[in-house]
Amino acid sequence: MPHFHIQSPSDAEGLRAELAGTRRLALDCEAAGFHRYSDRLCLVQLTTERGTWVIDPLVLDASELLRVPLESRSVTVVMHGADFDLRLLRRDLDIGLQGLFDTQIAAQLLGAEAVGLSALLESRLGVRLSKKYQRADWAERPLSDAMLEYAADDTRYLLPLADQLKSELEAAGRAAWAEEECRALERAAEVSEPAEPEDPVARIRGASRLSARQITALREALAWRDQIARAKDRAPFRIVADGPLIEAVAAAPRDVRDLAAIKGFPTRMAREEGADLVRRLQMVAGLPDRELRPYPRPSKRGPGRPAPETEDLAEELKKIRNRRAAEVGLPKGTLLANAVVLDVARSAPRSLQELRAIEGMRLWKAEILGKDFLEAIRSCV
Repeated sequence: MPHFHIQSPSDAEGLRAELAGTRRLALDCEAAGFHRYSDRLCLVQLTTERGTWVIDPLVLDASELLRVPLESRSVTVVMHGADFDLRLLRRDLDIGLQGLFDTQIAAQLLGAEAVGLSALLESRLGVRLSKKYQRADWAERPLSDAMLEYAADDTRYLLPLADQLKSELEAAGRAAWAEEECRALERAAEVSEPAEPEDPVARIRGASRLSARQITALREALAWRDQIARAKDRAPFRIVADGPLIEAVAAAPRDVRDLAAIKGFPTRMAREEGADLVRRLQMVAGLPDRELRPYPRPSKRGPGRPAPETEDLAEELKKIRNRRAAEVGLPKGTLLANAVVLDVARSAPRSLQELRAIEGMRLWKAEILGKDFLEAIRSCV
């Protein structure tokens, strides 16, 4: 099945007519976060029973084209591992997708060991996907024919895969499980997480072992890298990797030549932009101790460490979860994550209604675990 590349409103007329009548489609998105400063939406791939389209949201209004079918409960939207893509659609196109069927969720609920798209297509349909452009820069233009073909393959086989997995779910009596999980994933994408300023040094491995002065210098180095990355629209690690940046902080270079001599530090970057970094590091070296900011303390928000009795109950609940997971043929975390088990232990619900009210405790999970969980809680509390 050939694909159609949509780069202008006139290109989209055929797709617009197709979407007006379809009740089922497959969808995937490509972003540029691996290469670019921003992980903005760069491509939307879409397949119906009659064709595959690769839409360029960088050059046309994809939201106007896609909003009605994607926000309609009467249209089934098949995706694979949709979590990030749902948030991307909400953030960049302001589309709150409805009608999701996620093939990765379906495979997990069937107890599949390998739930990646390539593995499922090979095991269920005998289709092998190329991995050649797995790390491609989807923000580059023009895209090659080979890249467009690769992108189209991400949705080209999703509809028959969904048919196969739905049949397996129905045979196993688990179709309602997938429905509940997909609706929960849609709701999660609607919730915008509060923007909390994060100390950038907390994302750097090994930074917690640095001195207060080195931590203060590392903040300056990260700000320097971020400024350049934003201006060049490149991922920060492609400007300078974390390791050489920490080495620069520790070495306290006196000039650009010292900076360029650090192993792994790009010579060209040192030559063109390094003077500002050296200046920043020297400024920190001259600060009085009272102006230094050490590594951030762990946040004290949240429930903190549970009481010993709660930990004991959580261990009992995990034993039940593990046993029931083995009985139904699911990974332990798929049946119920440890964090949710701990929340159940903290809440100690006394009824199925209270148990179901705990975040992350789906109806189908409560049906499997509820009776045993409530008996364990009654005997321990």
